[in-house]
Amino acid sequence: MTVQGTTTKITDGGRIVIPAEYRRALALNTGDDVILTLEEGTIRILPRTEALRRAQSIVTRYTSYQDLATELIEERRIEAENE
Repeated sequence: MTVQGTTTKITDGGRIVIPAEYRRALALNTGDDVILTLEEGTIRILPRTEALRRAQSIVTRYTSYQDLATELIEERRIEAENE
């Protein structure tokens, strides 16, 4: 979804108001965590939930295992048996 650019001001303490239309487009609510990145002179805002989804997608590409926790538990069980 592309939303046309808008102008906002930086207020005391470096605060920037994210317009309601943008918050709706990103499904952001009061208190949500966001990740800010500085890329080539541009500030990008990424909802934490989206960053997590992207990270999980990257990890999934490099592994065929869907349940890494179960695999780790099994490896630890085998190590404990061999001690």
